[in-house]
Amino acid sequence: MAARTIGDLPNGALAGKRALVRVDFNVPMEGARVTDDTRIRAALPTLDALITRGARPVLLSHLGRPKGGPDPKFSLAPVAKHLATLTAHPVAFCGSTADDAAVAASNALAPGSILVLENTRFLPGEEQDDDALSRALARLGDLYVDDAFGSAHRAHASTAGVAKYLKPAVAGLLMERELKYLGDALARPKRPFVAVLGGAKISGKIDVIEQLLPKVDRLLIGGAMACTFFKAMALETGKSLVEPDRVAMAKDLLARAGPKLMLPDDATVAPALAAAGAHAVNLDAIPRDQAMYDVGPRSAKRFAAEIAAAGTVVWNGPMGVFETPPFDAATRAVAEAMAIATQRGTVTIVGGGDSAAAVEQMGLAARMSHVSTGGGASLEFLEGKTLPGVAALDQRVA
Repeated sequence: MAARTIGDLPNGALAGKRALVRVDFNVPMEGARVTDDTRIRAALPTLDALITRGARPVLLSHLGRPKGGPDPKFSLAPVAKHLATLTAHPVAFCGSTADDAAVAASNALAPGSILVLENTRFLPGEEQDDDALSRALARLGDLYVDDAFGSAHRAHASTAGVAKYLKPAVAGLLMERELKYLGDALARPKRPFVAVLGGAKISGKIDVIEQLLPKVDRLLIGGAMACTFFKAMALETGKSLVEPDRVAMAKDLLARAGPKLMLPDDATVAPALAAAGAHAVNLDAIPRDQAMYDVGPRSAKRFAAEIAAAGTVVWNGPMGVFETPPFDAATRAVAEAMAIATQRGTVTIVGGGDSAAAVEQMGLAARMSHVSTGGGASLEFLEGKTLPGVAALDQRVA
């Protein structure tokens, strides 16, 4: 079974109809300025496709984490203005979301235009998947399109509940692309299949490690989470971030994974993140008064060689504190190796979150096969979990 998409709908189901589209416009802001419009641009193909086929898109999204109701700081009005600079279609904004005024605005929307509604998280009951709110949202459209992969792991009224009351309920082009790349990597990977995992904590990645271990040919571990494995090997970790309560788990994983699991054999260390004196040391020579802030240069080359030989690479989590040079070196090495591998025909997937931010920052996002727009959602998908926003959609009958 797979979710139906807008491509499965006949033109008659779209022409003249209001398409209620859940997008993920939860973008970084500085005041009223959008500082990274990656997620907005990712939704444009779906909006263009709907308008081309005669539908009138009405957009729902959340922004930030407003507390206790509407907050002007989290209004989607500036996001709607930014969207208008990215598309040739007229963009209107409605300052409400699920009331009669929003319904009237959706009904009055001219063909070829886009309507952005106010932040769904201003609505009581949104995050509780409230049934009455789901019904109210269903009045805003004639069909439902979920293109918000970044929110698909949340069972909210605008991501899951509304799909019960507004049919057809289908995936947009971005959602379809996300599910295809991630789904094919897990079910039908081009081999060798290499997973690269980083980030701070093993506890945040344990489920994905367990899910991927039987499927991959190589599992490369970087980031601070590698230090918990070092501790399990009875190595000195100095002031590095270690999860003491996960050391036994790391030891068990090392025993079960065998040669599949590749850890760094050197580290870039320093007395403190802001301190000078960063230098590389062997794995067994981390000073007691220093911490590992990046994978070492020798390990970065080994990781790059594994990526170069791969048929499929899935990457989730940076190799070090990439926001603070020189501790971005190994993350950059992985990103550059993936970009080169893509040119050679390797399927390269960046699993959202910090990894996506890193390749975007390095100007390499366009050179990957796929960069996910959902950090948490992609992680849960790789963990084998059901995403509520996907499960709520109409499913194709085999």
